Amino acid sequence: MVIVGAGMAGARAVIALRAADYKGPITLIGEEAYLPYDRPPLSKAAITSSEAPTPALLLDDDQLRSLGATFIRNAKALKLDLKNKTVALSTGVSVPYEKLLIATGAKPRKLSIEGGEHALLLRDFGDAEVLREAFQPNKKIVIIGGGFIGLELASSAKKRGCDVTLIEAQPRILMRGVTEAIAKIVNDKHVSEGVKLLTGTGLAKLEKHAVHLADGRIILADTIIAGIGAAPEVALAADAGLKIENGIACDENMRSSDPHVFAAGDCANFPHGLYGGKRTRLEAWRSATDQANTAAENMLGGSKVHSAIPWFWSDQFDLTLQIAGMPDLGSEIVRRNLSPDSFVLFHLTEEGRLVGASGIGIGNAIGREVRLAEMLIAKNISPTASDLADANIQLKTFLKS
Repeated sequence: MVIVGAGMAGARAVIALRAADYKGPITLIGEEAYLPYDRPPLSKAAITSSEAPTPALLLDDDQLRSLGATFIRNAKALKLDLKNKTVALSTGVSVPYEKLLIATGAKPRKLSIEGGEHALLLRDFGDAEVLREAFQPNKKIVIIGGGFIGLELASSAKKRGCDVTLIEAQPRILMRGVTEAIAKIVNDKHVSEGVKLLTGTGLAKLEKHAVHLADGRIILADTIIAGIGAAPEVALAADAGLKIENGIACDENMRSSDPHVFAAGDCANFPHGLYGGKRTRLEAWRSATDQANTAAENMLGGSKVHSAIPWFWSDQFDLTLQIAGMPDLGSEIVRRNLSPDSFVLFHLTEEGRLVGASGIGIGNAIGREVRLAEMLIAKNISPTASDLADANIQLKTFLKS
């Protein structure tokens, strides 16, 4: 078994293969010099920690040894030969496989405007170290993009004492991610913490230390960062002739168009069984874990259908935002107030089916409700709108019934 990509999905697949009692060889291939590490802390703890950060390892040397896995680091997979079932690496080595898992993740999108090369990106631990060094007190930091990564970086920069300006071309932040009600709370929190938010604002060009806006304004900057989303890393798969559809196109078993090649994590696109086969590509920590578990079982001859409920979280100063399911498939929103500063939104279809939940609150105030909503979605249980809105009615009662 060979796994290309040493992030969450790749590391989890190693563990899942051994947990399924697979006794054969496992080879894990990573581009970086580090052991497999977790990426969510890169925009948060890796930048804001008081002491010099180290990667949050997913597997250390002892664990890899106990799992009997060979880890090849500093090696980029250059060519996939589907006929001969080999992966050629930048080190000059060609690795044969019986079954292959591609877990190459996604790469941040670059700005395509004039001077776009002046904007830093965040993908790996080295990038986080560069940003940590740049985020010094009173330094002018300009962040392009009002999605989750841009906002998390804005929060981290403010915690480091920076002067932060965030620019979003859309009318509001988190335009694609959450409802307007949640986006407004995040917006107001950032403003109250001193972040300058410029929404509905286009770019003209960048210079090394200045952002030129479409309306003629110029924002001076010591550091410019682009956080405008990510694109699935599919070059290896595409060059080999695998089907690509906003990621590596997989079936419900996380199997690609080649029966011996699977995909998992940010690079994979699959039909979700609980949502009518809607093709989906997810960029989330737990989704990568769940997909890797499915892929590993099926690499060993199983026929598991991937139906895990998507779940995502983001920290914004002292606020935590969580999303479960697929809220965008809902046409009705029901609000449950948990406290003056915490609430959960339930997303229902026209037929009253619960398909998603999203919420925001201080710390982990919403965690239990979102988790219960996730369980309801998985069991296809849909309480009435009035019951969902009533915080005095516990969601777990519907699970029991």
